[in-house]
Amino acid sequence: MATLILEDGTTFKGRLFGASASVSGEVVFQTGMVGYPEALTDPSYTCQILTLTYPLQGNYGIPQDEEGDFGLSKWFESSKIHAAALIVGEVSQNPSHWSSAMSLHQWLKEQGIPGLEGHLTHCNSVKRQMFSLTTVDRQMPNPSQDVSTFSVCVEQEPRVFNPSGAVRITAVDCGIKYNQIRCLCQRGACVTVVPWDHPLDSTDFDGLFISNGPGDPQFCTATIDNVRKVVCVDNPKPVFGICLGNQLLSLAIGAKTYKMKYGNRGHNQPCIHKGTDRCFITSQNHGFAVDPLTLPQGWDVLFTNANDQTSEGIVHNTKHLFSVQFHPEHMAGPTDLVSLFDVFLDTEFVRPRKVLILGSGGLSIGQAGEFDYSGSQAIKALKEENIQTVLINPNIATVQTSKGLADKVYFLPLTLEYVTQVIKNERPDGVLLTFGGQTALNCGVQLTKKGVLKKYAVRVLGTPVASIEMTEDRKIFVEKMEEINEHVAPSEAAVSVEQAVAAAERIGYPVLVRSAFALGGLGSGFANNREELTSLVTSAFAHTSQVLVDKSLKGWKEIEYEVVRDAYDNCITVCNMENIDPLGIHTGESIVVAPSQTLNDYEYNMLRNTAIKVIRHLGIVGECNIQYALNPESEQYYIIEVNARLSRSSALASKATGYPLAYVAAKLGLGIPLPVLKNSVTNQTTANFEPSLDYCVVKVPRWDLSKFLRVSTKIGSSMKSVGEVMAIGRSFEEAFQKALRMVSSLTFFYLSFSSWLHFMAGYTVDRLYDLTKIDRWFLHKMKNITDHEKVLESYNQDESAMPLEVMRKAKQLGFSDKQIALAVQSTELAVRKLRRDWSILPVVKQIDTVAAEWPAHTNYLYLTYNGTESDLGFGDPHVIVIGSGVYRIGSSVEFDWCAVGCIMELRKMGYKTIMVNYNPETVSTDYDMCDRLYFDEISFEVVMDIYEMENPEGVILSMGGQLPNNIAMSLHRQQCRILGTSPEFIDSAENRFKFSRMLDTIGISQPLWKELTEIESAMKFCETAGYPCLVRPSYVLSGAAMNVAYTDSDLEKYLSSAVAVSKEYPVVISKFIQEAKEIDVDAVACDGVVMAIAVSEHVENAGVHSGDATLVTPPQDINQKTMERIKMIVHAIGQELQVTGPFNLQLILKVIECNVRVSRSFPFVSKTLRVDLVALATRVIMGEKMEPVGLMKGVGIVGVKVPQFSFSRLAGADVVLGVEMTSTGEVACFGENRYEAYLKAMLSTGFKIPKKNILLSIGSYKVMAVDWPFGEEESDCPNKDKQRNILEYLEDHHFDMVINLSMRNSGGRRLSSFVTKGYRTRRMAIDYSVPLIIDIKCTKLFVQVG
Repeated sequence: MATLILEDGTTFKGRLFGASASVSGEVVFQTGMVGYPEALTDPSYTCQILTLTYPLQGNYGIPQDEEGDFGLSKWFESSKIHAAALIVGEVSQNPSHWSSAMSLHQWLKEQGIPGLEGHLTHCNSVKRQMFSLTTVDRQMPNPSQDVSTFSVCVEQEPRVFNPSGAVRITAVDCGIKYNQIRCLCQRGACVTVVPWDHPLDSTDFDGLFISNGPGDPQFCTATIDNVRKVVCVDNPKPVFGICLGNQLLSLAIGAKTYKMKYGNRGHNQPCIHKGTDRCFITSQNHGFAVDPLTLPQGWDVLFTNANDQTSEGIVHNTKHLFSVQFHPEHMAGPTDLVSLFDVFLDTEFVRPRKVLILGSGGLSIGQAGEFDYSGSQAIKALKEENIQTVLINPNIATVQTSKGLADKVYFLPLTLEYVTQVIKNERPDGVLLTFGGQTALNCGVQLTKKGVLKKYAVRVLGTPVASIEMTEDRKIFVEKMEEINEHVAPSEAAVSVEQAVAAAERIGYPVLVRSAFALGGLGSGFANNREELTSLVTSAFAHTSQVLVDKSLKGWKEIEYEVVRDAYDNCITVCNMENIDPLGIHTGESIVVAPSQTLNDYEYNMLRNTAIKVIRHLGIVGECNIQYALNPESEQYYIIEVNARLSRSSALASKATGYPLAYVAAKLGLGIPLPVLKNSVTNQTTANFEPSLDYCVVKVPRWDLSKFLRVSTKIGSSMKSVGEVMAIGRSFEEAFQKALRMVSSLTFFYLSFSSWLHFMAGYTVDRLYDLTKIDRWFLHKMKNITDHEKVLESYNQDESAMPLEVMRKAKQLGFSDKQIALAVQSTELAVRKLRRDWSILPVVKQIDTVAAEWPAHTNYLYLTYNGTESDLGFGDPHVIVIGSGVYRIGSSVEFDWCAVGCIMELRKMGYKTIMVNYNPETVSTDYDMCDRLYFDEISFEVVMDIYEMENPEGVILSMGGQLPNNIAMSLHRQQCRILGTSPEFIDSAENRFKFSRMLDTIGISQPLWKELTEIESAMKFCETAGYPCLVRPSYVLSGAAMNVAYTDSDLEKYLSSAVAVSKEYPVVISKFIQEAKEIDVDAVACDGVVMAIAVSEHVENAGVHSGDATLVTPPQDINQKTMERIKMIVHAIGQELQVTGPFNLQLILKVIECNVRVSRSFPFVSKTLRVDLVALATRVIMGEKMEPVGLMKGVGIVGVKVPQFSFSRLAGADVVLGVEMTSTGEVACFGENRYEAYLKAMLSTGFKIPKKNILLSIGSYKVMAVDWPFGEEESDCPNKDKQRNILEYLEDHHFDMVINLSMRNSGGRRLSSFVTKGYRTRRMAIDYSVPLIIDIKCTKLFVQVG
């Protein structure tokens, strides 16, 4: 251990690494996230104790020093470490990088430099006293502020570099960095480096360079006098100074300098050039500044810091004399101003008055809730500029389609015809194409090509369509990259199978096939031979007219940068991310970490500079992302692709950094310069900056493949995940474990490639690296977790024997109380009590985008055990609203709409609000939606921790779907104040046994039922009631593990999966009633008295999950008598459960189930019937007296909600509907009748109206005029007269639509062991993008539309 002692006597203990030595110096903080070797060897840090704010350091180790260009070190900025000591949060014990020769610990030890690791880097009290003189350990004298420091860091004899250079430059060495010399030499200069006090003679040089260095410039009197002699003359030679050189030049001309309160140190300082207002991101390291008010006549400010308004450079008005305070030569940091002679461009822009925004439509795999977030941000940004907004989006569940956001919302298909009609009616003068995913982008390209935008004078805001096409058309993209000497992986575009095969032969197998103009890797995959390629390409051409055949780079690192550029060519990278799994897995399927953990400074900035160069060359305005493949063994890289739009990664990057990318992109689309925009977190600094992170973010995808029959469970280049989570922590292990728990609340979900299990089985890190190509750094971090789990398990006889430090380390590594309890064979509550007795408690940290370099009080929060103090206090009472968590099948954007609606209503009522959620795709996790946002787990442990710290007025669980309901009883038992319906009554509805017993008690009809006790009695019940029977577990969402059993063997199979899903709660078996009409009821009650009822009817018969059903409201086929019976049932159940707030019922005039929470259909009925049920429920929950609404009858229009399926992304999955939900989203449209609304809604899902042939298939029979074989094996005709079979016609797109109606009951028989012709017909229709209808009632409705 070692101690840091501040000047005021404050001490901080930490772990010692590096050399064992005592030193003294000034503590300085540096916020860069990469570049520790360069920073430590920067002579400007001489005699200073360098503290790095990003907690995870040493990840990529230290390279072996080697000579580079001009005899300078390739990796370091001087010949040794100049900092007196280093302070970090955590030093990596297992660095991982191809260039690494030793660890950071070994390097410091070798050079005699002590290091300190611990949580003190996160303490604001240390940061605010960073310029106190301090001591590591004991009794060291304070260093004097004089020029003696230069003797430590400056060579005493002149040295010449690049002697053959044409231009003679004398460089005054006050602590010069190697890259300054390199930058001069690379431009053809012969550089003579002289010591700081060397006499200067202008006849010796063509130009004078004054370097950076440590200390107070006023002590450098010899240098000041020497510079004055060559500058303050009539015709001085050109002079250029950097950092200290800027201060010395200023003092030489008579200006003054002063010591700054904190100084500027980091890689993300925004500096605005005077005259053009162009802003650049710069690397800085200084504690002194020039007073611009003291500049003599003839001199002016050259750059100004956009954050603190300090002078960042000076320039003479007529002479070639200038200097800058920042480091344009970087190392470490960005290279935006490596050339200071760029001509700055300006662009004139006219503001639009009305803007059309294209949404993304129904949620599907690859295009989910992130576009609700980005579209909502765009609308907000436009409204702030007093611009009228018109939105087209048929996704009724979204926040952006809510009343009061956009000025007008059209619930219409995003097709050329409908959008053209809206443009004709509304006459907007601007359109945003990049906020609605690939759907909006493709529609925008169509509108441009058809001349619609030109005809109606609609200007594309932000990125031009030409730039979009450059990124979407592979051939053009490759050509554009070649123009700037950048390389993409060898790739060829093909428009036929033959061309694709020829391309693969030229490139060489294995190859990656991708669809152009496609989203989420649709139609992509790896092919190892011609057969696999032909199959892939044939399928891909069903979705696109062009495929791309790429060289396979499996095993390379995949890196992504989010880039922002304005119309004035200001360009920044906001976030860089690294996939934990290597290239070959679609980024939507990958576990992603931000910032990157295994890139060194050179690689980080190499890819950053390339990103900026590429985006400038493509002319993108707004936000985009660029993806790279990086060779893990060298600096070789390829550009994979550029997405010229907001994407899923954009939402993740926004939440990971706190930088609102969509909001900023919308403003830039209006022509507002980036430097003018404010950082919305600090409200002081400019948006033209690159965020610094003092935490680690991990994203993990969520799959729901278990819901689909015959689906391939392999992940690869085509996306299958339906949602994602984001976890924040101060260590990788903490964030990683949080994320894995967030993905699934029922099990501790571990990596799909079983690295966890392999660690348990004794696999080494090197063996796992060979198998997975996951970087060893990540594997070592995972091993830390499994190693500590074994330590925990050693205390499984008595958890009280566990030492306090073992518990503390477990929490710092991200273990939950429940995980610890499992390891020590105890209970979660016992572990919680022990932890609290030991005062092992989480602290609350804020995300401020600047790593606490600027004082900022933000409401964007997370919990961590890797800290010593919370960043904010707890006083004012709030109301906590629990969000919906990860998007999955059954819980999607509709629950986010409910949670956001609740928060907004609470704020209208004057309450302060807290949101708890961890889904980066949502509007609810936008930090300006609530008063405090906790981006953290929705679990009993975390919610209870937040509750105990905040002491709120109460917690609202009913707005987030199933996940909050699952922890209701646990919170209630700990005396947590639950607002709304009592958790006991929630349990009465969720617990299948209690609910069925309650219905019997109050005399409400329900199907025959029985609680499962053992298999024999279950079979006996089914025999008595008669098959089919329904197996129903408790506390589940979207019908998880719910199945219809037709036989005893079915029953046995289904019961085992139901028990696995619902271990703690009962499983009930009930009679499955066929061909009944199903009805959905959404309602709000107050103390059991029903206030409002909304009724929707299913088009399909009962047996199709309500999330997959087509819903109509107001109902069209329910008579008055039936409606009265429905109302009676709703009132009776609401009264019995004493509901206060929202609830939902599913009926077939017998009660199927009741959910005491909001449901998926709440936004649909609220927007169609024009009564906001969430607003009403919120006011009721908070005790406000409201007038009853009664039965909601609407305003004369009919709404039809249609499910959005993603079967095209799920290779092999059977397209069948049953009691378990399979749709990923929904759309809804309105009409004067159900037929008009249904047709619009179907078109909104991508359905196309057939113009010629329709295939009608009923069961195993085909409706046909002649004997028509299904496949080749059934045809015995001679070859010359051979009739084409159905499969061939499907392959050739002979049919415009397929209607495939299964025989009765076959849809419920979910587990047939053979592949039927019906399955093959349905699957081929999906694979070849042929519209498909598989329900008899929907077929009837479709026919009636015609």
